[in-house]
Amino acid sequence: MNKQKLVRAFAIATVALLGLLPSTSISSAADPIGSMGPVPKAHCGRFDWTESGLQGQTTTWERESGDSEGGYNCNLELVGQFRGEGAFSQDGPAFLDHCAYMATENDPLQQHPGVVVIDVSDPRHPRPTAYLDDTPAALNPHENLKVNLPRKLLGVAESNGPNFAVYDLSKDCAHPILASSITVPGSSGHMGGWAEDGMTYYIGQQFRGVGGILPIIDVSDPYNAKWLLNWTFNGDGRPHDLSTNKDGTRLYAGQPGTFGAAPNNSSFGPDGLVILDVSDIQFRRPNPEIRIVSKLFWDDQGQAEQMLLFFSNGRSYIISTDESGGQGGVGGLPAACARGASPYGYSNIIDITDEKNPKIVSKIMLEVHDPKNCELFLNEPPEVGGGLLDYSTERCNVDRPENPTMVACGSRGTGTRVYDIRDPLHPAEIAYWKGPAPRTDFLPGSGSWGPGVDRTVEKQAGLVNFHKVPAADGHGRELHLWVVGDGNGFQVLRFTNAFKARHKDLMAESVGE
Repeated sequence: MNKQKLVRAFAIATVALLGLLPSTSISSAADPIGSMGPVPKAHCGRFDWTESGLQGQTTTWERESGDSEGGYNCNLELVGQFRGEGAFSQDGPAFLDHCAYMATENDPLQQHPGVVVIDVSDPRHPRPTAYLDDTPAALNPHENLKVNLPRKLLGVAESNGPNFAVYDLSKDCAHPILASSITVPGSSGHMGGWAEDGMTYYIGQQFRGVGGILPIIDVSDPYNAKWLLNWTFNGDGRPHDLSTNKDGTRLYAGQPGTFGAAPNNSSFGPDGLVILDVSDIQFRRPNPEIRIVSKLFWDDQGQAEQMLLFFSNGRSYIISTDESGGQGGVGGLPAACARGASPYGYSNIIDITDEKNPKIVSKIMLEVHDPKNCELFLNEPPEVGGGLLDYSTERCNVDRPENPTMVACGSRGTGTRVYDIRDPLHPAEIAYWKGPAPRTDFLPGSGSWGPGVDRTVEKQAGLVNFHKVPAADGHGRELHLWVVGDGNGFQVLRFTNAFKARHKDLMAESVGE
């Protein structure tokens, strides 16, 4: 054993001896409410290079010793990669067929600004085929770069600006065609999303406080997209991120609130889910109104964001994410610890089968999110030039919306985590991938890069795509995961052979065999 591995083994043993909190939350299978603490840890392979601290954490030793420069993996391995000039991982990414769409920072030092179009026909060698730089929105998007699968359209709104653009992917996903580029009155884009049928796009705004607006775009003719109206929210329902049901009559809004925010702040008010009736918009009724169906708020996190709809065993669920956790409130991390809040954002699983009475039935929480561990992070050193570490979960995706087997979540600091979700009341971690720390590499397209910044933890905050491909051994299919990191760009991952051998039932179910 070399010196670095010996020191690392001692660090792991030391952490174990400290008696850190157990990762499992014991609950009877018959309970209507499931796991409310950290999920069970993944059982990693013997050749994996794993975390040494709390579940999800990159320890001070790992960061300062250079260990994090090699990244960490558990049951996942790299197939192929296109790093490019880095990426802004939380701005999407978006996917269609064999193509991926990766946003960049719009830094003047970039050689190729705009959205990078990546052809993944050969997963070992993904390659760029185009750079969307012909609209202000594609040059400078934020968390609104999204594909509508049924109509094969890519929608994108300008960050802090009025432009909205639609690209047609139907002829060749590797070479998008600009269909529309319009100026939206009063819009200052931030997040946003499609109605499921692809006829409407809702543009979330930079200001999401009371009195904020939601611009609504008619995309029934993608080559002649039209602004419909700006809806004003005088109370609850203000979306950070959003999704809709299949028929487009319900909008699931992640309303962002943070502890102690002032009444004129974008994050003022309660944090959580608001279900909205948008039937008037969907059916293009005159004098449309948006009505509240129900609300569900929580007070231990901050900046609610994604609301991901899925269905399991005849029930309807939403997976939420919170972008900042308790540390985003007034007083920062010390105040969050003092009031017993989660230090960082995690995911709730919400049963919305009765849409008028949504309820949290379980949590997808790691040990880094547990309020009991909050004070352990008070003395963690910040990133040089880059601020404090943040382990908040940013974006999740299921392998399929009906009876999913897995959900994968991108994060601001815990990497990409994969969970078995066949029992939504008791999710369990099965794998993770934390890309190599980019440190001071010159990556002007990265949302984390800057002169003098030293990144010891990779940010992988974007949407994960599950993609089925022919198996490497020529028998059947296997599952790939497409992820994007700020410093490592686009990456194709696969489950290790050892993991697949141990979990044949899960693997067969995930690929439909």
